[in-house]
Amino acid sequence: MIKEIKTIDNFNFENQTALIRVDFNVPVNKFYRITDDTRIQYSIPTIQKILSEKGKIVIISHFGRPKGIPLKTHSLKFLVNYLSKKLKITVNFFGDCIGETVIKKVNKLKNGEILLLENLRFYKEEEKEDENFAFELSKLGNIYVNDAFSVAHRFHTSITVLPKFFGKKNVLVFLKREIQYLDQFLYGKGKRPITILLGGSKISSKIEIIENLINFADYILIGGGMSYPFIKIKGGKIGDSLIEKDEKIEKTLKKIFHKYQNKIEIIHLPIDVVAADSFKNEANTKTIPIHSIPNGWMGLDIGPRTIKKFCEIIEKSKTILWNGPMGVFEFQNFSLGTRFIAKTIANSTEKGAFSLIGGGDSLASLRMENCDKKISYLSTGGGAMLDSLKNKMLPGIKAII
Repeated sequence: MIKEIKTIDNFNFENQTALIRVDFNVPVNKFYRITDDTRIQYSIPTIQKILSEKGKIVIISHFGRPKGIPLKTHSLKFLVNYLSKKLKITVNFFGDCIGETVIKKVNKLKNGEILLLENLRFYKEEEKEDENFAFELSKLGNIYVNDAFSVAHRFHTSITVLPKFFGKKNVLVFLKREIQYLDQFLYGKGKRPITILLGGSKISSKIEIIENLINFADYILIGGGMSYPFIKIKGGKIGDSLIEKDEKIEKTLKKIFHKYQNKIEIIHLPIDVVAADSFKNEANTKTIPIHSIPNGWMGLDIGPRTIKKFCEIIEKSKTILWNGPMGVFEFQNFSLGTRFIAKTIANSTEKGAFSLIGGGDSLASLRMENCDKKISYLSTGGGAMLDSLKNKMLPGIKAII
């Protein structure tokens, strides 16, 4: 079924108006200068392809969480100059995304011209799978192009409802690229050894991934806040380390340990941690075994023995996936583990390994070490990537099948 989905190469866009759903929800500083343009970079080839065929382009996206309220701080207007320079063409902007005036602007577009519309989330209907809102958006083009993998897991109007109004004129740009790379982990198609690194604070979003990938991975390395529930059910003392409070998590982890007894050696937990007496960069610290964190102390980074162990595994791996930091890396004093992991994956990639990294924090740590360009593939969709690794059909794909 997925093979039947049309890609951008199946269409000639001459004299056509392409309504492109992108994800230009990019991080910006207080001056609205873009600090990471990865998501935009991935959409540039799509835009250029349509322009080269003398098509017309209408771009729709969300930015931030204005919750249905038009806010100047959440306008997409700041993108105009950047996109114009990047594409070497004037990008027009209009401060709305539906209505008669918008339709008139679209109808005035000439072949090879671009119109960027205002934030979809200025309408609360965008996040409610609203048929009427989708119908109004559908008037803005005759080919729908979804080039927003990072929001393909969302049940939002422009992702799941809008494609229904375009029949066979639906295009998924990201599908082939993302599926091709994720399959290396989902079905063990990558070169071995295959290593999965999972970090961050929320284990609830990644338990299914562990269950799904334990059959294909050679190593599953777990760090960050994710590791403490594991240590706790094994009888370790985690002090005041932050963990998700959910009774189901403990039961599910016990079930994993019982169900996969013969494969449990695949899962590698930290040996030691850098513990702190408070949640701040200037806290007092000590490096101790992870299973004996005293009350009043919390683990905020993996320790040197764990760094050495994890890096040795990464160095001998041929296929590597990473999502989530190894500690509170935004605090300089607790960023060492995450930074070492980032550098080691980059070095292994330069030596021939395939690496796929997703999630905002993981990508940020790569940029901190100036090694984001050394990774095989950076996935712009943290949540979408996680849902894919659970072997779930993403809503944005299902809507087009």
